[in-house]
Formats: sequence, structure tokens, C-alpha cells
Amino acid sequence: MKTLVIVPTYNEADNVVPLVQRVRTATPDADVLVVDDGSPDGTGKLADGLAAEDAHVHVLHRTAKNGLGAAYLAGFAWGLDRGYEVLVEMDADGSHQPEQLSRLLEEVDAGADLVLGSRWVPEGEVVNWPARRAVLSRGGNLYTRLALGLPLRDATGGYRAFRASALREILDGGVASQGYCFQVDLARRAVRGGFDVREVPITFVERVAGESKMDGSIVREALWRVTLWGVRDRTDWLRRVGSRKDA
Repeated sequence: MKTLVIVPTYNEADNVVPLVQRVRTATPDADVLVVDDGSPDGTGKLADGLAAEDAHVHVLHRTAKNGLGAAYLAGFAWGLDRGYEVLVEMDADGSHQPEQLSRLLEEVDAGADLVLGSRWVPEGEVVNWPARRAVLSRGGNLYTRLALGLPLRDATGGYRAFRASALREILDGGVASQGYCFQVDLARRAVRGGFDVREVPITFVERVAGESKMDGSIVREALWRVTLWGVRDRTDWLRRVGSRKDA
């Protein structure tokens, strides 16, 4: 199927060229869209150079850093408008290995609507992560699973493949979060919508160049939003139960 790999970037000059080259080698039939948020380190210019040499590489320039979710939404809109059948999320820092993309695409080809590359299913793993990051990720996913009732082990991960027809419906009505919680929001919408959501194991590798965009404010926003969604879900459930009793 016609596939687009979306790679958001902000100050990823050390990573964008080798990452795009790896994607093109691993999945030569797929196109790549670099969504650059006006990186002052020249990431966008490097991406333009790749696009000039390879018709499968495209660049979408944005003028400001408005969050991961906003970058992906722009990339989704670009790809959906151009008729791509599968849209993939992939980090620019090399933590998502392009060589494992075929695992996700095979599941879409087998009928899945959304495939999550999961660190926390059997055979999934992380490499070179500090213990505190692993604890934070495992704990965050456990809390998300319990608060929202999601049957997913890695709802916060950002290595994903969407079937375009499903993505259109998932995005219908807007997305609540533009930050780190964006990934959880899309996953919960897909599950709530009855779509076929699957997880496949990946090996997540800590970045070796550049700086992580993760900070305390992002974690706090995710905790607050997941808690709010969980409370709303339970309130709606109680209302439905009360309505059936009254009837």
C-alpha cells in the first residue's frame, strides 16, 4: 500500500540525514515526509537537500515549534490529501529503528487499522535507557491502562502505523492534546472507535545525538489529561447505568 513515513523534527541536524537514509534503505517503496518546525540548527535545509536528491523524500516547513501533536497533524493532513493509504509515525532521533518498520506494515497489510510498535510486550525492549526512564515509561503506561481501561501495553509510544481510512475517523472531531499525551489520545480514540489495534514488539534505542524534548511539564500534562479522561469515562458510564435503571 502507498505508505508515508512522517518524521517531525526540531534541531535534529545530527540525526535527520542518517535516519531518512535508513528509512529509504529499509522500505524503498515508502515515501518520507520531514515536518520541520523551523529548526534553527539547519535541520530543514538538510532535509531539503535530501528531497532534492530523492523524489521519495518530501519536506513540510512550519514556522514555529508548536508541539509534537501539531507537527503530526500537519503531516497527517499532507499525507491524507495526497492519497497515502498508510501513514507512519517515527521519531527523528533514531530511537525507532526503520529496519523494524516492516513488522508494523505487515500487520496493517493483514487487516489492522492501527499498529503500535511496543517496548513493553514480550520480545520488546529498550536499549541504553536510564533506569528512571524505564520506570517512568512502564509506570505511565500502567496508569494509562488502568485509568482508561485500554488493552494496550505501550499506549504512550510513538512508533505507529495507521490505515488512512481509520485515521480519518480517529481524527474526526479534533484531538485534545498537542503534546506527549497526543499519542495516548489517538490510541484511546482508536480503541473506543472499535478499530483493530495491535501491538508488535520493537527495540527502542536511546538517542546518541541531539537533545531529548522530554521534560517535567510534558509528563505533568500527560498525567493530568489521562486522569481527566479517566474521570470522564467513569462519569459517562455511571450516567448510562443510571439511565438504564430509570428505564
